[in-house]
Amino acid sequence: MTSANKQTAFLKCGMCNKTWHSKDSFIEDPELRLNGYQANFKELATGLFLFTHRAEGCGSTLAVKAGHFFHLYNGPVFTEQKTEGEDCPEHCLYQDDLERCYAKCECTFVREIISTIVKTKQKIARRCT
Repeated sequence: MTSANKQTAFLKCGMCNKTWHSKDSFIEDPELRLNGYQANFKELATGLFLFTHRAEGCGSTLAVKAGHFFHLYNGPVFTEQKTEGEDCPEHCLYQDDLERCYAKCECTFVREIISTIVKTKQKIARRCT
């Protein structure tokens, strides 16, 4: 196989070996469920989105760096982190909390990306039923 024929993979499931060749195909896969976000407050791009691969015979959890999905957001990014401050609803402190955040905090744009992914997955699920 020549290098021109090889497709680079975005991600491969370590349990069942399913391969997603692009970020879009990964997000749009109805067998994947976003079920968590593990924040890294020092470097937001290295926080982890946690997906469960719900394919028959699989069930693996896939951890994907949040930075892979930064392209899904094009709004304002605040520069001050307000985690655990007076205006913080503390969504980022709980891994399974996928709620949007309206604080003017540097972490807010990641919450918007989560919301975008959740909405996309809901649309896909409605099409599949």
